[in-house]
Amino acid sequence: MANHPEQFFDFDTPVDRRNTASLKWDKYKGRDIIPLWVADMDFKSPPAVITALHRHADHGVFGYTMPPEDLLEAVMCMLEHTHAWTVKPEWIVWLPGLVSGLNIACRAVGEQGDAVITTTPAYPPFLSAPSLSQRSLITVAHVDDGSRYIFDFPGIERVMTLQTRMFILCNPQNPTGRVFTRDELLPLAEICLRYNIIICSDEIHCGLVLDHDKNHIVLASLDKEIALKTITLLAPSKTYNLPGLGCSFAVIPDKDLRSCFRKVMNGIVPHVNAFGYTAALAAYRDSEDWRLALIDYLRKNRDMVENFVLRAHGLRLHHVEATYLAWIDCRGLGAANPAAFFDAAGVGLSNGADFEAPGFVRLNFGCSRSVLAEALRRMGDAVR
Repeated sequence: MANHPEQFFDFDTPVDRRNTASLKWDKYKGRDIIPLWVADMDFKSPPAVITALHRHADHGVFGYTMPPEDLLEAVMCMLEHTHAWTVKPEWIVWLPGLVSGLNIACRAVGEQGDAVITTTPAYPPFLSAPSLSQRSLITVAHVDDGSRYIFDFPGIERVMTLQTRMFILCNPQNPTGRVFTRDELLPLAEICLRYNIIICSDEIHCGLVLDHDKNHIVLASLDKEIALKTITLLAPSKTYNLPGLGCSFAVIPDKDLRSCFRKVMNGIVPHVNAFGYTAALAAYRDSEDWRLALIDYLRKNRDMVENFVLRAHGLRLHHVEATYLAWIDCRGLGAANPAAFFDAAGVGLSNGADFEAPGFVRLNFGCSRSVLAEALRRMGDAVR
């Protein structure tokens, strides 16, 4: 398609989501607060997805549904052509959501009382899944090198014990927006291999790399030995704005690990619903032009946020390489609770304390530009 595919799709017209039982918007029902918190974009899903769902609804029968063969083929083609990772169909385990995958992985690896490591700031379910699975949680903070967040490899190795069974990775990273390089992923994988630790790699934002000079690297694609120690979690939900349809999947090359994962699911985890499969197929097979247009639009929104923070007193933000999430350091404001501070200004943001990083907020810029501009105006008035 042309250099600026966004012109073929309308991301500018705001969609009114108030009073639709939207988790994002109805949190602030009856209050003049623009919600830029949970990772849920305000854009309509791709036209191909909407058309496919209409067609499915018109059929009128919504029975138990298996994963379509066309969907398996679409997923494998996407991983091969976009991420240079060749997978076999039997490696794929379908899930009703990524958070379910995190909790299943924690239960499938090791025993009660074992330890799980992750890095912070972290997507909150990374912090809750181990304890919900009767595992202990160990966190190691990312190092701020002045321009980006990087792994603290000595710190990670220091906390490894004989009871450590899993490392939970997020790449691209939520909430910092990092796209980890091969030179960062390899040493991390080598540490885990050395200590015989399984890696659960959340790569749900892999389709949302914003920088032209960055590429998402699937951890399991680096090496066969690494792949056999990795559970990769993926979904169309973030890239194509389908979170309410509940369709994701794990890719697990090792047969025994995959068997343990499936065993934990048995009788507890529901199958993906029929509309989830339909939407996923239309997203992966028929919506690449829309995805490219979205990336163009999000890139410009990202630049708006970065330019705003650059000029704002008391705020700091590292460059966002991927996702539609900006991780803003508000410690210079002197506000005890910056999320509450911005709530009072009419902008709802995620509280960094929930990510084990008090003093920060996470801003979702996956919205129409006019809505983002108004939110940034309110934030600017507040900090002034």
